[in-house]
Amino acid sequence: MGEFDDVGGKAVKAAVECGNTRTDSLANRYHISPSELVRIQRDALLAGHDIVGFYHSHPDHPAHWSATDLAEAHWTGCSYVITSIEQGRAVLTNSFILLDQEEAKHFEDELLEVIQ
Repeated sequence: MGEFDDVGGKAVKAAVECGNTRTDSLANRYHISPSELVRIQRDALLAGHDIVGFYHSHPDHPAHWSATDLAEAHWTGCSYVITSIEQGRAVLTNSFILLDQEEAKHFEDELLEVIQ
């Protein structure tokens, strides 16, 4: 949950852990149930926030989106944050913004800045 600013930036105010409804390929696929997503969106709106992105890990794979990630991404303008996990340790995190220009959905690299 977070906020969009007037120039396309985002500020994350809270992260919400979601369950994985996939019953196959649990190690490398995820799916958030629509009812859980609706609940989170409602909670965000009640708090004055929006859904600004999604995060997941890639065990033993690079911190880069896959063809499946792109095919299953639907929240244009949101960030998709991916962390590479190697031997059980987080090693690299990258962020990508989902854009849909001229009917061509695609990811572009996005600067990820952590401010505490």
